[in-house]
Amino acid sequence: MIVFITGASAGFGAAMARTFVRHGHRAILAARRSERIVALARELGDAALPLTLDVTSRASIEAALAALPEGWREIDVLINNAGLALNTLPAHEVPLEDWETMIATNCQGLVSMTRAVLPAMVARGSGLVINLGSVAGHYPYPGGNVYGATKAFVEQFTLNLRADLAGSGVRATNLAPGLCGGTEFSNVRFKGDDAAAAKVYEGTVPLTADDIANTAYWIATLPPHVNVNSIELMPTCQGFSPFAIKRQG
Repeated sequence: MIVFITGASAGFGAAMARTFVRHGHRAILAARRSERIVALARELGDAALPLTLDVTSRASIEAALAALPEGWREIDVLINNAGLALNTLPAHEVPLEDWETMIATNCQGLVSMTRAVLPAMVARGSGLVINLGSVAGHYPYPGGNVYGATKAFVEQFTLNLRADLAGSGVRATNLAPGLCGGTEFSNVRFKGDDAAAAKVYEGTVPLTADDIANTAYWIATLPPHVNVNSIELMPTCQGFSPFAIKRQG
């Protein structure tokens, strides 16, 4: 199969590329950081194709898909992995620009990629879209504000895809991880503050990028009549908090 992975330059995306190629499939590595995907493609060999792409730009998406060489255009699996969290400040303090960046990438970029690839899948009567959600899309927490809202959008969009795609042969899954270490996620969220990022995982055994990659591979290799609507993963060190109650002095 041919797997198209956005955000393939690091983290989940790079792990997914390695997993699918290791099992004999081909991977299109799409990301803005060209040097990273070129290096990853060099590591993976002829089964990987680097593709410079910015999901927040429709023109970039259209140009990248048009530039796919013969033999790489029939995309079997689209993994909408590109996304980010910025900041943990409360809603009344967080810079509006951080919210706009998350919406542009996590929502607009995801739907633009899906709309660009989906018609060909429907025409063939087969295909799979895996959207990277988050437990933050299900459960609110202080500082989650727009990040959590974007991931709730991902979940609902995926379920609505299923409503539209029933009987088409095309599948759609919301893959929603919990606490996951060993990626750039928290470093990006804290804008390069490595100490703050490391503190998130202090004393924990979090999920890894390979855990998420293996889950995506399992979903993609189920029989074609089986659709995983949504799958949520947490490490055993993570659980649920009681409702926050602010008491007067």
